[in-house]
Amino acid sequence: MISVFRTDTGKVRTLNEDNGGYFSNKNNDLLAVVADGMGGHQAGEIASEMAVSYLRDHWQETEGNLSPTETEQWLENTIQAANKKLYDFSKTHPKYSGMGTTVVSTICTPTNITFANIGDSRIYVLNENGFSLLTEDHSLVNELVKNGQLSKEEAEHHPRKHILLRALGTEEQVQIDIRTLDWDKGDFVLLCSDGLTNKVDEQEIEEIMRSDRSLQSQADELISKANLAGGDDNITLVLVKHGIHDEKGE
Repeated sequence: MISVFRTDTGKVRTLNEDNGGYFSNKNNDLLAVVADGMGGHQAGEIASEMAVSYLRDHWQETEGNLSPTETEQWLENTIQAANKKLYDFSKTHPKYSGMGTTVVSTICTPTNITFANIGDSRIYVLNENGFSLLTEDHSLVNELVKNGQLSKEEAEHHPRKHILLRALGTEEQVQIDIRTLDWDKGDFVLLCSDGLTNKVDEQEIEEIMRSDRSLQSQADELISKANLAGGDDNITLVLVKHGIHDEKGE
């Protein structure tokens, strides 16, 4: 698998509250994570860093070939434990009260991708069936769209778009969306914060991911597009391609 991680503060904010990365376990399976933190007094930065570090550390110690069911259970257990860690930290550190973070994470094996989602960061897949959004935003405006109270176009510019209905660390228990899909050589997975998707539409993202350029160049182009469109939020992404390491991954 070929992987690229990029994060950028953007053109407006002075602090990057996003975090992420990709990490291999002892079986050389890959965990990719993106987290978009929230909260004042640098609390968002702390929340996203804690979430990514917790998942990374536990994944790097994981051994053996996990079945899809075991992989889903690993994500459920580990993310719930990370949620408890963040929640307890905010309760014992009043300065960080109310902190939280979105989390999208994908475990990639040679045959499957298992992904988990909390919040409004997103996961996309590009394969023989096309370019698809795999996650559902856990946001107020998305609920209004689902209920027919807003169109998708109206939701894109709604003043309360930033309000989340689920986040890691804000409650003692969190509901996590988890699914597993097959994937094959040549397929792509993109994890990203809303700093990308609020500025670059899905058609543009797909065009860049379909382009015959290196994964690093694709990632740089996505960041650049978001900044050219205003860059008013932090922008973070992980791109993963199923396949052997070759010149396209250099």
